[in-house]
Amino acid sequence: MVSNALAVVRPDDLAAARAQMGFSLAWHIVLACLGVGLPLLTVLVEWRGIRTGDRSYRLLARRWARAMGVLFAVGAVSGTILSFEMGLLWPGLMGRFGQVIGLPFAMEGIAFFVEAIFLGIYLYGWDRLPPRRHVLTGVPIIIAGICSAFFVVSANAWMNQPQGFTLREGHVVGVQPWAAMFNPATPPETIHMILAAIMVACFLTAAVYAVALLRGRRDRYHRIGFVLPFAVGAVVTPFQIVAGDYAARFVAQYQPAKLAAIEGVYHTGSHIPLTVGGVAADGQLDYGVKIPDGLSLLVGSNPDTVITGLDRVPRDLWPPVTGVHLSFDLMVGVGFFLLALGVWFAAARWWRGVPNRAFLVLGAIAGPAAVVALECGWTVTEEGRQPWVVQGVMSVHDAVNPAPGLMAGLWLVLVVYAGLTVAVVYVMRRLARQTPVPTAPQERDVESYPVT
Repeated sequence: MVSNALAVVRPDDLAAARAQMGFSLAWHIVLACLGVGLPLLTVLVEWRGIRTGDRSYRLLARRWARAMGVLFAVGAVSGTILSFEMGLLWPGLMGRFGQVIGLPFAMEGIAFFVEAIFLGIYLYGWDRLPPRRHVLTGVPIIIAGICSAFFVVSANAWMNQPQGFTLREGHVVGVQPWAAMFNPATPPETIHMILAAIMVACFLTAAVYAVALLRGRRDRYHRIGFVLPFAVGAVVTPFQIVAGDYAARFVAQYQPAKLAAIEGVYHTGSHIPLTVGGVAADGQLDYGVKIPDGLSLLVGSNPDTVITGLDRVPRDLWPPVTGVHLSFDLMVGVGFFLLALGVWFAAARWWRGVPNRAFLVLGAIAGPAAVVALECGWTVTEEGRQPWVVQGVMSVHDAVNPAPGLMAGLWLVLVVYAGLTVAVVYVMRRLARQTPVPTAPQERDVESYPVT
C-alpha cells in the first residue's frame, strides 16, 4: 500500500476535499450525460425531419442544437474545474499515478476538441450545407461524446481495478498505459455509464415536453418532443438493466467488500438473502425487507453460492454501508420504474392510444428520477470503494492535499456552481420561451414558425 506518513491531514480538510470533489462531479455528470445523449437525439430528430419533410422535427432539431451549444460551453467550464481539482485536491494520486492513467485523460482531451470543432460546424452550418450533409456533421459529435465518456470512465474503472504498473519500493515502474486503460472494470463500467447517459438525456428531454403537454400544449411539435426521446429512453432501459446486472456480477467477483456494503452482508456464508431497504446498525441491516436466498441466487444462480461478508474485511476498511446500500436500492428502484413506464408507453402506442394525464405526470417525473438514479449509481461506485482512492493501493487520506484551508475552497466552489446553475437555468428558460430565432445570422427557414 502506498502511504505518506509525513503528511498530516486534518479530518475536516479531508471531508472538505471529498465534499468538493463529490459536489463538482455530481454537478458535472448531468451535463456530461446531456453531452452524450442530446447530440444523438438532435441528429435523430433532424434526420426524421429530412425523411418526412415535417417542419416540427426540423424545429426541434434547431432548438435542441441551441441547447446543446449552451450545455457544451458550461460543461467545458465545469470539466475544467474538475481537472484542476484532480491536481489540487488529490496531488498524491496524480503525482504518483498520473503517468499510469494519463492516457485516457489525454484521449478524452482529443475527443473534446473533435466534439467542439464539429459542434461549431453543426451549429453554423444550417442553410449553408445541404440538409443531408448537415446532419452528417452531427455524427462526429455523437461519436466524440461517447468516446469522451469511455475514456473518462475507463480512468475511474482503473481506480476500482488498478493494473498496468508495478510498485517497487514505493515507486511506480513498468507502466503500461494501455493495460491500465483497458483494465477488467472498463467494460462493465463504460457500458453501464454510456447507456445511463443516453437514458438521462432522453428522459430529461421528454420530461420538459411532458410538462408542456400537461399545460395544454397539445400541438404536434410538443407531442413529437415528448414521444421521440421517451421512446429512445424506453428502448435503452432494458439494455441498461442487463448491463447493470453485468456490472454487479463483476463487483461480486472483483470487489467483494463493495458488494457486501451494497447488500449489507456482514457475515460470510451461503443462502444470503437479498435485503431491500434497511439501515445499518450493530453489524446488521435493520428494518429491511429480506428475500430468502435472493443474493446468493443473483450472484451465482444457486442458493449455495457463498457471499463474502464484511467480517472478512478489517473494520477500518469498511465502506459506509447505509449510504451505499440505500443508494443502490434507489438506483435499482428507479431503473425498474422507468422500465415499467416504457412497457406502459409501448402498450399505449401498440393500441394507438394517446398518453393520458397520469402517464404524462409520471413521464415528467421520469426525467428527475433518471438523474437521481445516475447520482446514486456514482455514489455506489465511489463510496463503495472507500476508504480507497485506488482500490487496495492508495487511500483517500494518502492522496489528499495536506495543506490546510480546504474548507474555504469548498465554499468558493459552492458559490461558483450556484452561479453557474442560475445562469444555465436562466438561459435555458429563455431558449424555451422565445419564439425560435436563428442560431446563426444566415438561418432563416424556421424563424417565423408558429408554436402554440
